[in-house]
Amino acid sequence: MIRTILQETLIFLLPWFLFYGYLLAVGRNPHRREHWEASVFRLTMASVALVILSLVAIGLFGERHRSGYTPPRLENGRVVPGTFQ
Repeated sequence: MIRTILQETLIFLLPWFLFYGYLLAVGRNPHRREHWEASVFRLTMASVALVILSLVAIGLFGERHRSGYTPPRLENGRVVPGTFQ
């Protein structure tokens, strides 16, 4: 679960990092507010679109478990974890 959250967070931040690099490349100071104000909405929309596309791609092309899931159970007083068979 942590891996998925980190992946989606990095995908969300990707347009922001690219814009930061663009500001550096064109010789502007990326720490000045006026360079960011006009682009915040577009960067946010691009970030959300990338996250949605990545979630759709994971849903379409992600690993499928063809067998059933066995839930956790008690055997001889011990919890046996659930497994995919």
